[in-house]
Amino acid sequence: MKIKKINSFLILITLLCMFVTSLLTPATAFAEVPYKTYTHDASDGNYNVIETQAAYIPSRSITKIGETSFAWARDMHITKDGYIYIADTGNRRILVSDLQGNYITEFGSGVLMTPSGVFVTEDNMVYVADRDAKKIIVFNNKGELIKEYGKPNHPLYGDEVDFLPIKITVNHAGNMFVICESNTNGIVQISPAEGGTFLGYYGTNPTSISLVDIIIRMFMTDAQRAKMIMNRPPTPDNLAIDEKGLIYTVTRGQRYETLRRLNIAGKNIMEADDYDETPVAVTPGNYNNVYMVSSQGYVYEFNNEGNLLFVFGGRDDGRQRIGLSKKVEAVGVDGGDLIYLLDSDMNQIQVFEPTEFTDLLHEALYLYSKGRYTESKKPLEQILRMNSLFGYANKAMGLAYLQEENYDMALHYSKLAADRVTYSDAFWEKRNEWIRDNLIITFIMIVVLVTILKIFKHLHKKKGIFNRINNFISIIKSRLIVTRLRYALYFMKHPIDGSYGVRWEGMTSYFSANIIISIFIIFNIINKYFTSFLFKTVREGRYNLFSDIGSVLTIFIVLTACNYLVCTINDGEGSFKQIYCSFAYCLTPYIVIQPVVFIISKVVTLNESFLVTFSEQLILAWVLVLIFIAIKEVNNITVKETVKVIVLTLFAALIFALLVFIIYVLWQQVFDFITAIGGEAVYRLGF
Repeated sequence: MKIKKINSFLILITLLCMFVTSLLTPATAFAEVPYKTYTHDASDGNYNVIETQAAYIPSRSITKIGETSFAWARDMHITKDGYIYIADTGNRRILVSDLQGNYITEFGSGVLMTPSGVFVTEDNMVYVADRDAKKIIVFNNKGELIKEYGKPNHPLYGDEVDFLPIKITVNHAGNMFVICESNTNGIVQISPAEGGTFLGYYGTNPTSISLVDIIIRMFMTDAQRAKMIMNRPPTPDNLAIDEKGLIYTVTRGQRYETLRRLNIAGKNIMEADDYDETPVAVTPGNYNNVYMVSSQGYVYEFNNEGNLLFVFGGRDDGRQRIGLSKKVEAVGVDGGDLIYLLDSDMNQIQVFEPTEFTDLLHEALYLYSKGRYTESKKPLEQILRMNSLFGYANKAMGLAYLQEENYDMALHYSKLAADRVTYSDAFWEKRNEWIRDNLIITFIMIVVLVTILKIFKHLHKKKGIFNRINNFISIIKSRLIVTRLRYALYFMKHPIDGSYGVRWEGMTSYFSANIIISIFIIFNIINKYFTSFLFKTVREGRYNLFSDIGSVLTIFIVLTACNYLVCTINDGEGSFKQIYCSFAYCLTPYIVIQPVVFIISKVVTLNESFLVTFSEQLILAWVLVLIFIAIKEVNNITVKETVKVIVLTLFAALIFALLVFIIYVLWQQVFDFITAIGGEAVYRLGF
């Protein structure tokens, strides 16, 4: 009985502790929202999107302005003094409310036809883009009609180009930037001077054409080219302006530059991460950040450089859960960092509230944008305690430590963030410190070393102190395998004579060739995984040695076999052994030069990176030249025939790869079929 009482008491204490812990521990954000939030992990430089804690939580939705509903609203604008202007397209008016959705006023009835874009200036002048009216209509803060701007009467605008304004923004000088439907020339600039002066087109989207289209056009006649659809730039879908007067645009269907930030000349000055090809709206934030939203309701937040901070939200599946959308038309941000999404299908505005994690990030963004890197460390440290893989926080910490001249920590954090620029700057300073502290010692050591070498050389000349060592080295050099391996150096410098030795003098063997291939694989693995961070292309700490070895051997053997078959068909005189060994010896430049390049990569910064890239290109060119000469000389064929053999070899290798792929796919289908049959048999027999 006592034991039972003690057990009951212990269980009661345990339950009490669990209850208290649940009260004291904050609930995880993932359970509070109907969507997941993602950021990027740049630890390998590839910006892998990973899940993180919730950045914004849906707090409420505005379905009516007071007691007034809106229909098919196409745009909205949030002013600094806390008002929402809604382009109520279905009801042909502009609705005005406060941030809580309380009715303030409405205007435009009887004047507007299809208001699809709205913008409010700092002096509360309301600009409305009315597509069907083919006008820009301006109201004052009382809703009184002030001005109308129609199609620009200017030859550069284009006589055959219609004026169908759908979105508008206005800069501090009163110049209007208008997106017109189907106008591929760019954003229309209109000055209010002289009743509306056309200033020209601005920020035209770039065009792109694929290599396949270029090749097809080369073989077309002029008549066929004329019938093809012209490669015109797409029209932007939406735009916004920040306090500095920079214009942001988003364009659907663009593979690159979906989000653009344009300077005064209309040039894109932000390379934003491209994750969505269906953006519909954009707005600048309060911390030099920018928000982009897709029609499905995915919200993207970028920092000033265009790096992804968060993506959240998503499409509603019919259950009408708050936080999910059906067809988003506009996005806005108020002074308290709340995000507003206008949904035309659901006829509502959804409001998202930032979490503590996001508030810390915004604080760091603000300090970072002001150059106060040291002050930004405190919120950044809290962010990293919540999510140590948050790429932006690691990058900003690296810059903060760089400013403090703490180069070891700057190297650490910039490496975590895959920020090669900051890493290079910190390494530059670290290298300068080392040179400054060790230059004299290093010079003295070199002088001492040279002196010792000269003394030993003099002693050897007088007394032959190294005779035994030299005799031992001579014996080693005389061995057949060593002679064949040393021949690789001769082959590298004299490929024509070297190929002759491979074919007629037996200067190689399978054993020596395999040793060279093995050394090549080892050096390749060392260079791949242990080179300087500035030149590494794989994630830190991840190794795939079997794949590395297998891929090199497979490529080498397949190319050798294909080349032998092609050469045999084309009357080549080389045997498989000769081709195999000569190809292996062609790898010698990599074995000789790559260790030097590896060492160089450890001591250079991005400013001197051309030393590494040039050396690697030199190695590649040298190897290719050796292969070309080896094929020609070993098979005793002409230059023209050599080119033909190389092309056919690559084609044969491609056919082999396709054949392997087809066999793999067929085997997968057979395996799935057998698995299905086995599962059905087990089910039928009741095992």
